[in-house]
Amino acid sequence: MAEKKQVPLRLSPKLYEALAAWAEDDFRSLNGQIEFLLTECVKQHRKDGKYISKELHVRPLIELSEKEL
Repeated sequence: MAEKKQVPLRLSPKLYEALAAWAEDDFRSLNGQIEFLLTECVKQHRKDGKYISKELHVRPLIELSEKEL
């Protein structure tokens, strides 16, 4: 397997906590969860050419303002 690239990433505390909890629920590391989510997003984009889920109307479990993202 090719060496993975390292990318610095800044997250708001709320987003970090939400992702960390989600990762724990899915028995993944935080890094693994972020990689999984990004991979799924790219697959979805390749599938239908859209970045936004068809379930956009579903309210997220946490609310994050634009500043917090």
